[in-house]
Amino acid sequence: MSWHVLGAGALGSLWATRLHRAGIPVRIILRSAQRLADYQRAGRLTLSEAGRTSLHAIPAELPDATTPIQRLLVACKAYDAEAAITQLAPRLAPDCEMLLLQNGLGSQQSIADRWPQARCIFVSSTEGAYRDGSMHVVFAGHGQNWLGAPDGGEAPVWLDELDRAGIPHSWSSDILARLWRKLALNCAINPLTVLHDCRNGELLHYREQLSELCEELSELLGACGQAAAAEELERDVLRVIEATAANYSSMYQDVRLGRRTEITYLLGHACRSADSLGLAVPRLHALHRRLREHLRQHGLPTD
Repeated sequence: MSWHVLGAGALGSLWATRLHRAGIPVRIILRSAQRLADYQRAGRLTLSEAGRTSLHAIPAELPDATTPIQRLLVACKAYDAEAAITQLAPRLAPDCEMLLLQNGLGSQQSIADRWPQARCIFVSSTEGAYRDGSMHVVFAGHGQNWLGAPDGGEAPVWLDELDRAGIPHSWSSDILARLWRKLALNCAINPLTVLHDCRNGELLHYREQLSELCEELSELLGACGQAAAAEELERDVLRVIEATAANYSSMYQDVRLGRRTEITYLLGHACRSADSLGLAVPRLHALHRRLREHLRQHGLPTD
């Protein structure tokens, strides 16, 4: 069975090239004729990993191609994912599987609700990659991919293909806990790097602010039934900051490059969840307001 990869950004390209390298059928879905023409002129994707470079002539197509889709990796940004799937919805097989590789929370649930005939598998990834040009992906940081269905369920048989492709993975019986934990980490780190205009490691100068945010985020996780995800959150936040001290957060990079952020699915989702539970999180709300104002001043969308 062929994999289809929707979203040829850094992580989508990273998955596609590793699958292709292992001889596993994979196709890239590009969302515009111009993008497809650019790709066809280049003729391949380039993967750089551990000082080695490999070329991958992966077949590419547009959303309106006619071949049915059985397994779809959705690697778009959270704010683009649902609309991108809509473009190719007529091609989705009745029993298709969709792997949702989005940051934050909210987009995955919307997709699962809209296409109940599909088995939606949520993915939480700590792998790092970036594009060095439109057809070149650099594997920048080894990590892990946790996969799981929101209703639990058995692991799919095709996980052995990820083994063959060298894609690290683990099947999680409680993927929502993984996603909530990652959301909390991102809410504590990413907005502050934008507002303080700094690398991750420089956040250690703002320990009190970090501690206050982690306190509210832990309360929120507990109120959402994710007590396990709240355990030692502040310690984990500091660990991530120290381990990625020289890095710029993904949100920082989006703002620097004038791109839309995923604020709605990170801080926005946290604040909405707290409001729906009647939980007071004044520091998270204040941070959300400051970040939105910062984005407005830079001419970027605030949603």
